[in-house]
Amino acid sequence: MDEKRTIQMYGGIWGGLVPLFILIVGLIALSIAERGGTKPFWACAWLALTIGIFFARDKKSYCESAMHGIGDKNGIVIVTAWLFAGVFGKLMAEGGLVQGLLWMGMSTGAQEATFTFLVFLAAMIFSLGTGTSTGTCIALTPVLYPAGVYLGADPGLLGTAILSGAAFGDNLAPISDTTIVSAYTQGAEMKDVVRSRAPLSLTAAAFSGVIFLLFGGGGEIRVAPQMEATLDPSGIFMLLALVVVVVAALRGRHIIEALIYGNISAAVVGIAIGNISLGDIFSIPARAGASTGIIQNGVESVVGAIIFAILILAVTQILVDCGVMTRILNFAHEKLVHSVRQAELFIIGSTVLASIPISANAPAELLVGPSLVRPMGERFGLAPARRANLMDCAVCTIFFILPWHIAVAAWYGALVSAAQAWNIPAPSVASALYNPYSWCLLAVIVFSALTGWNRRYAEGYVPGTER
Repeated sequence: MDEKRTIQMYGGIWGGLVPLFILIVGLIALSIAERGGTKPFWACAWLALTIGIFFARDKKSYCESAMHGIGDKNGIVIVTAWLFAGVFGKLMAEGGLVQGLLWMGMSTGAQEATFTFLVFLAAMIFSLGTGTSTGTCIALTPVLYPAGVYLGADPGLLGTAILSGAAFGDNLAPISDTTIVSAYTQGAEMKDVVRSRAPLSLTAAAFSGVIFLLFGGGGEIRVAPQMEATLDPSGIFMLLALVVVVVAALRGRHIIEALIYGNISAAVVGIAIGNISLGDIFSIPARAGASTGIIQNGVESVVGAIIFAILILAVTQILVDCGVMTRILNFAHEKLVHSVRQAELFIIGSTVLASIPISANAPAELLVGPSLVRPMGERFGLAPARRANLMDCAVCTIFFILPWHIAVAAWYGALVSAAQAWNIPAPSVASALYNPYSWCLLAVIVFSALTGWNRRYAEGYVPGTER
């Protein structure tokens, strides 16, 4: 974002903090009331922008700054990518990926802790394929949680296996909103981001898998033959579309191009296996106002996030142009950060702090990514992909354990509904606090920052020299 523009505020730096304060208070209030979500959050951002103008000495400059943030070139890429990622996720789900993963888990004969581990693996694959943590929890919990309870899994760890797998995909999938935001706010190539992030994400997943294998059993094994009716192995073939997206991204294709190829592949595979028809993808509805099909549904699924992201970009640009972010950076440079290790810990800490009050993690990245993470990382010569990875991993840690966050709320709601439908016990929402993947990922990135493992510098930068 352009930091040369300046806005003079009544009250100086404190006046500049008013929009951020109003935004955070509104987000916390809705989240505590369990009414959070990207659409309800529109009002918070709207109020922040509206009230903030009365603290600006030059109203025209204030409005131009907000428009400048909305028109940010990286924001345009993010919004466009979300449109295609939303359709891709819907195609994967309609193609029967849930049923295919259920078949994979139940046809192996696995029980107790082994089944808990397979649930974690299935959630990892589903979230990688759809790019949505919330969608993963909503889609998999109703079928995999009851199955696991009947097969002797520990209810608490079984539930967090789904949440952990959802966090993994949100962290690593090239079609995930957080991956897209982290890459493009840092000016990183998607291929570099995915390649260099994989060791971090997979290491955390490996430790989490050991936890599920060691402690995920101990329940009573019972029979639930009615679940057999939902088994359908054909949905596994939908993973071919995910392979197309990942390969295209790793070969350096633009994320939009990779997503288009993935959309086409998912449609072709879904039609070939008989789970999707052309009419399901697009058709003229029988009545006015009805959906035209999967494409419309996919776009609609990301509209809330897109509008909220646009409003967040406007608020963030105002914070930059009135000097708030510069003041924070200067304080960090003078008092807190004097080495690349401290810079990376600052990136991790500021991202985690931003994600706590905001119950959607991609907007948290938009808040700190361009204005704090990028300039701090550039000062110490960190490669764009490294900055993106630290920020994305950080936003997928504490975010997935706090109950007012969207993914956790959706996960627990689906968990309780499944438990009631099958008359089985549901763990407390406090079980999210023990989400293995979140804590393992936090440990991995802190270790990486402290030791320098997986650290990459910008091309031509000599470590030990500051910019």
